[in-house]
Amino acid sequence: LISKFVLQTAGFDARFPNQNQTRHCYQNYIDYYKCINAKGEDFAPCKQFYKAFHSLCPSDVHRQIEKFDEQREGGAFPASLDP
Repeated sequence: LISKFVLQTAGFDARFPNQNQTRHCYQNYIDYYKCINAKGEDFAPCKQFYKAFHSLCPSDVHRQIEKFDEQREGGAFPASLDP
C-alpha cells in the first residue's frame, strides 16, 4: 500500500523570530477563529491558520488548546475573536 502524504509546516513569520513558537501558535489559533467568524468554516484560507496552529503547538500545548476551546465556548476567552 503506497500512500502519498504532503508534509507541511507553518512558514516563517517575522513577528515571531525566536525559537519558542508558543506565541505564534496562540496567534494562529486566534487568527483561525477570527477568520471562520468572518468568512465561515469552508473558506479555504482559514484552514491555513488551523494547520499552522496544529503544526506549531507542541504536544503539551494541545491540552492548552483544549482549555482555549472551553474558554471560547464558555464566553471567557481572553482575546477578541470578532472579525
